[in-house]
Amino acid sequence: MLNYEWITKTEEFLKQKFEGAKYLNEHPEAKAYRIEHIYRVANIGREIAVKEGFDETEMVIGCLLHDVSYCEEFGESGWKEHGRRSAAIARPFLKELGIAEDRIHDICYGIAIHVDEQADFPGENTPFALSVGDADNIDRFDAYRIHETLSNDCFLGKSFADKLEYVEKRISRLHELRKLSFATKTADEMWKSRLDFYIVFFEKLANQLKRSTCVLTD
Repeated sequence: MLNYEWITKTEEFLKQKFEGAKYLNEHPEAKAYRIEHIYRVANIGREIAVKEGFDETEMVIGCLLHDVSYCEEFGESGWKEHGRRSAAIARPFLKELGIAEDRIHDICYGIAIHVDEQADFPGENTPFALSVGDADNIDRFDAYRIHETLSNDCFLGKSFADKLEYVEKRISRLHELRKLSFATKTADEMWKSRLDFYIVFFEKLANQLKRSTCVLTD
């Protein structure tokens, strides 16, 4: 069961932080994307929590706050540090919320390590903590992300040969990514399901490209 009071307060805290973010306010499309991504990660995290027996509320809160440091200006190493900065920002809020200290530590550790598996304070790689990063990674592969990736990579502007090379490299990379293991059976299943969807899409795209220039022979 979700503690809706805590979830609502967390949403309000996150949005308040983002409202004061100079970069996000100057780039409303980035702000909208970040919020949408955070909510998707929170929903993925909740699904993992339900199936794995984790506390739903704690997982959703951890996922909602995993990118809260986007409220700050990133320096040269800002992106790499944003998990650790998010944990630092989240900790005082979680104390005010009334979450038990040991659970705050697990939530913050999961937030801190979600970028590069490194924290700036001692902690344990519990399945719960690892699942924050798992949910974040799983969101990188879904239907919306196909459109986003092709658009960002200017796929339609490429030559035919470059399109085909791009797609074939993408398929190869997806097969490698599919071999990754996650902290829980649920996350593993979600990951493989999404990668399989991606692989099918790009294989169909490759086949369509090959049919665009000639009649294929047997």
